[in-house]
Amino acid sequence: MTRTSRIFSVCCIATSFAFSFPAGASDNSPDKHASSALWRHRGNIESLNLFYGIGGKDRQPVGKFTFVKEDNSGSSPKFEVVDGRGVHWKVKLGAETKSETAATRLVWAAGYFTDEDYYQFEIEVKNLPKLKRGHEFTWADGVVRGVRLERIVKEQKKIGNWSWFKNPFAGTKELDGLRIMMALINNWDLKQVNNAIYRLNGTETRYVVSDLGATFGETGDAFTRSRSNPSDYSETSFVQKVTPDHVDFNLKSRPFFLSAIHVPYYVERTRMQDVVKSIPLAHARWLGKLLGQLSDQQILDCFRAAGYSPSEIAVSAAMVKERIGDLNRF
Repeated sequence: MTRTSRIFSVCCIATSFAFSFPAGASDNSPDKHASSALWRHRGNIESLNLFYGIGGKDRQPVGKFTFVKEDNSGSSPKFEVVDGRGVHWKVKLGAETKSETAATRLVWAAGYFTDEDYYQFEIEVKNLPKLKRGHEFTWADGVVRGVRLERIVKEQKKIGNWSWFKNPFAGTKELDGLRIMMALINNWDLKQVNNAIYRLNGTETRYVVSDLGATFGETGDAFTRSRSNPSDYSETSFVQKVTPDHVDFNLKSRPFFLSAIHVPYYVERTRMQDVVKSIPLAHARWLGKLLGQLSDQQILDCFRAAGYSPSEIAVSAAMVKERIGDLNRF
């Protein structure tokens, strides 16, 4: 493909994206009878099991799976299954399975709500039809390889999406800590559609970054960014600029300049970079103190749980540890 063809292709993709994003903020303000939550202290952080994550060992999927339905939303192949205990799971395939599994564990350890994700090298799915997407990950007899399983929580209902720039937590150390976490894990896909508001049993409204797949790679435009690439991740920089009161972190998402003709897409992608800018130093120190309680083994476990190779685990964990150290040097 020539460079001209690649540019034309990207612009066409940008056109389709430009009209698929929600216009403006749609916070869906929580019910006045339900408390709103973004963050919760994990207590003794040193005791957290980051191999199993938020769901723990007891809630991991068990037994053979039975196909329920295909999910055609988003950019990654997905379908729903039910496991041997009758629990429903969303299976995700493709490039984001490992990175999302690792990211949920680290974000959860910092005190934020995440989906219950587990990675499995291979599962067997009964009644698996020919998929519209992701058939390259399926084999004979219903074998599917390289999967992320997200528990479908029936007590939890999605009621909307929230904006990084308009939400009930603006200016708090907890929101700023989440903004820093996005830079720490190199999440370049900070679209509003990836931020979910969940109502849990009608008693609590949770604000969650519900898609953490575009992480642990290089941030940038459509030509340069990557995900789930430890080598790329290790070569990126974390801190961009420090002033006496604030710090800017690195996160590149501005599209290739020809995409500027598609204004909504260009503006949203460019504005994503502001999510990790102008963070009060005090809030960065607060998050650094929290993450500094994690042991080397806990950080390694995030990537072990995600199915990375030993060398990839070492590289990724070293970069996370280095970035936590940066936060604690402010």
